[in-house]
Amino acid sequence: MANNGAKKTHIVYEVNLNFNIAQKYLEMLKEKELIRNENGLFITTDKGKVFQDIAKEIEL
Repeated sequence: MANNGAKKTHIVYEVNLNFNIAQKYLEMLKEKELIRNENGLFITTDKGKVFQDIAKEIEL
């Protein structure tokens, strides 16, 4: 979803979470360097893309 950049509002509606829960997940993903926030857009990092590939492979 955030491979090309996504605003928090788009992410919240796409994954059907409330803002408070989504904020906690986004903070955790940033701490793990799986996403970065750039000018209000959340963008998947290279490390995050590797994680996505692995998660798909093991069907998380």
